[in-house]
Amino acid sequence: MRPTPNSLRQLSVFTLWSVYFLILVGGIVRGTGSGMGCPDWPKCFGSWVPPTEASQLPFNYKEVYAQQRLAKNERLANYLGALGFAQLADQLQNDPAIAQEEDFNATKTWVEYVNRLIGALVGLLILATFAASLAYWKSDRVLVIAAAVTVIAVGLQGWIGSVVVSTNLLPWMITVHMLLALLIVALLTFVALRAGGIQPVSAGSQQMQLGATLGILLVLTLVQIVMGTQVRESVNEVAQTLGEARREDWIAGLDWVFYVHRSYSIIVLLGHLYLVYLAYQNFGQNGNLTRWAGVLLVVIIAEILSGVIMAYFAIPRFAQPLHLILATGAFGVQVLLLLKIYPLAVRQRQPYSDQYASY
Repeated sequence: MRPTPNSLRQLSVFTLWSVYFLILVGGIVRGTGSGMGCPDWPKCFGSWVPPTEASQLPFNYKEVYAQQRLAKNERLANYLGALGFAQLADQLQNDPAIAQEEDFNATKTWVEYVNRLIGALVGLLILATFAASLAYWKSDRVLVIAAAVTVIAVGLQGWIGSVVVSTNLLPWMITVHMLLALLIVALLTFVALRAGGIQPVSAGSQQMQLGATLGILLVLTLVQIVMGTQVRESVNEVAQTLGEARREDWIAGLDWVFYVHRSYSIIVLLGHLYLVYLAYQNFGQNGNLTRWAGVLLVVIIAEILSGVIMAYFAIPRFAQPLHLILATGAFGVQVLLLLKIYPLAVRQRQPYSDQYASY
């Protein structure tokens, strides 16, 4: 028995939603400061089931896991140095913040542990999607290759995750971790559309103008997301300095990146308003592309509002993961729109019976 195009599409869509859920959980991990709840990887405090209290750990556990992380960082620094990234290698070897070990906190440990469990399940779903796509090797190799690249990206994401832990949440590594997550979202969106055989719009000058505008907005969104990760790291630094009791002062302690990130959102919003205008002018109020452009605009507005809530209401914990998932959602809808605009990316499939006539 082979999976039907519809069943593969359903699996890939479910997997895509699971990735979004994992990103939301990752935002909760960051918002609660649980990123180093497990000081090792893939195990947690050397066990597949983490402890619930400090008495279950050796008295010198902080030194033990700090040494393990430093040994791993030393190997990574050697690789980076050999590849010509001497400055990054030096940071890994000499940054004192990397060597700091947190006190055991059961809540943070289990928040991070649940995040890892969900990540493992998502990895299995992506592997299952690839396995299901193999039935299309003769009829659509691009689909299979895209699913295979997704599996590779997930493997790389797992390794990057281990490096994030070993480097004590090194800022640029967290940015790479986020960008890889966006790549996985884009690949799964492509697989879902291609597997379902959704009829794309016909190519034309109107679509090309809309596509060019959308491509520029996608780049602007990626820049905004990268700046957002940098702002998040600045918040961490300020929080460590001022403490939870002065949470209302965190925003005032941020550097210029926050203000650029905040003002930049106006450019992103205006760009998406123009996108909706183009879609409406060319395809009318009820056009498929117009509706999706409207959905994208709503997501962008919601993302900006969540940012306003963080800026003016002392960064409430619920707003941080919400802001992250809305940014990811905006990127995902942008990718979806681009795939609908360019018909070479998502072709109409043959009927299922014809597709397998050669088997």
